[in-house]
Amino acid sequence: MRNHNSGVRLPLQLTINLIGTLLLSFTYYHINYQNHLTEGGFVGLSLLGKYVLGLSPSLTVLLLDLPVLLAALVLKGKRFVCNTFISIGSFTVFYGLMERYSGLVLNFHGNLALAALLSGLLTGLGAGLVLRCGGASGGDDILSLLISEWKGIKVGTVFIIMDIVVLLLSLFYMPLRETMYTAMAVIVAGQVITFITSLGKPKRTKKKLQVQPALVGRKEATAAGKL
Repeated sequence: MRNHNSGVRLPLQLTINLIGTLLLSFTYYHINYQNHLTEGGFVGLSLLGKYVLGLSPSLTVLLLDLPVLLAALVLKGKRFVCNTFISIGSFTVFYGLMERYSGLVLNFHGNLALAALLSGLLTGLGAGLVLRCGGASGGDDILSLLISEWKGIKVGTVFIIMDIVVLLLSLFYMPLRETMYTAMAVIVAGQVITFITSLGKPKRTKKKLQVQPALVGRKEATAAGKL
């Protein structure tokens, strides 16, 4: 028999994917870009490659994304990669439309702490929604997810560690002030991602060795008989 739930689930997953990607596009353009917050992940590495080696960021991101996407195809399957391509493609469209047509300006230059907080909350929510619907918003998110599943670490924690490492390297070309506020945004985003991806899922508990009462009684009786 055909599973009718899958027919309902796919449009819902697509909708959640697009909502998450729209949130990411809005945040990266209206908060990060407009307030000069830097980037972590593969985008941050691509900017570092441009500064140190003169490489094109678009080429660097492609070279970083491709092997991770191939690994995801093998380890996570075609549906995951398909959802990821939808997220990446829709992000490009949404961001391009905002860049070209949006007249909204969110100026937080006088309060970068608020900009970092909003960036972390919205980025974490957007990336978390994309992950919950079975995809990823980029190669760095895929890598975070694969490491999380391999090592048993929360995906938000891996996200934070990877981005902080990239931000530390970014100090070669970025001012310390903007980098520190970006690190604050990354930490908030990582916590939100962990919350969104673990919401409604049972917590993993360590199994403790329990001795059955009947077995205890039998051992006590045996010990008493030897006395």
